[in-house]
Amino acid sequence: MVRQLLLALLALALAGCDTTFGRSVRGLFQPSKGEPALSVGLKQYDDGNYADSARNLHLAIEYGLSSGERANAHKHLAFIHCSANRERQCRDEFRKALAAQPSLELDAAETGHPVWGPIFRSVKATR
Repeated sequence: MVRQLLLALLALALAGCDTTFGRSVRGLFQPSKGEPALSVGLKQYDDGNYADSARNLHLAIEYGLSSGERANAHKHLAFIHCSANRERQCRDEFRKALAAQPSLELDAAETGHPVWGPIFRSVKATR
């Protein structure tokens, strides 16, 4: 309880601070503008509704996301392109994901996927 209060006070103190640290702390308490569209797009992806998912993921990126959220959106767009045999677009989305978050790794199931696993490894190796 005390810790949460201190964090809230710190966030308020930094609310007017436009430093990288200040923006990072504010980001812990304020969702990005694109987060609602990202959540919808990821749910649609999980449900197999890839066309609507892609639209919402693009909207989320357009509205604004944190670097980790942006990487996740581009990663899922890459999966959608890979699944549709659009390798060039798949590679482009993986490049954008890695530009947003250079430390990005796929989880075990994603890495083992026969289509996008090798493409991701290839794109990451060329960075």
